[in-house]
Amino acid sequence: MRGLKAYLYNLEPIDMKYLIARFVFFTTGWRLVATQEDIKAAQNSVMIAAPHTSNYDFVYAIATFWLMRLPLKFFIKDFYTRWFFFGFFKWIGAIGVNRSKRNNLVEHAAELLRSDKNMTLMVPAEGTRKSVDKWKTGFYQIAKKAGTPISLGFLDYEKKHAGILKVIPCGEEVETFTEIEKAYTHVAGKHPELYNKKIF
Repeated sequence: MRGLKAYLYNLEPIDMKYLIARFVFFTTGWRLVATQEDIKAAQNSVMIAAPHTSNYDFVYAIATFWLMRLPLKFFIKDFYTRWFFFGFFKWIGAIGVNRSKRNNLVEHAAELLRSDKNMTLMVPAEGTRKSVDKWKTGFYQIAKKAGTPISLGFLDYEKKHAGILKVIPCGEEVETFTEIEKAYTHVAGKHPELYNKKIF
């Protein structure tokens, strides 16, 4: 009996998030595409989540983070972080935001990244599943203020690939946006007609 207790005590804790993500990818035929170098570099970065054209994007994006074992955080309406959701959204990485108040979200996000060097903040650059004329620039402003790189996270529904295209420094706006735009040229969203590849 003592031997069994010692064995159970020394077992590594089960990574449920990783197992769930493996199940999601295995059953749907998706594949993780990211180098270990990029995964390591993505720690303490702002990660773009693109293209964003479907509710399914959220599921695959979360699963991708869990497969890479990256410490994910993302902003969500504070309604979803209330007690009656039993902490589920907080468990998957959500940070509640009261959008009715004039919060300086960029400064708040930058402070979180500065204080936690292992945090990866996911930001849907388009800001909506609908077609947009250009991307929102919040991800750039956050990375610039926090002094972190920008990770180019992607979901390619045509190839069923998800992961990181590359990790780039947050430089001058035009140069940075041009590099990002070029990187996403051949990435296909679930609804390609809703995805505008011209980001600025």
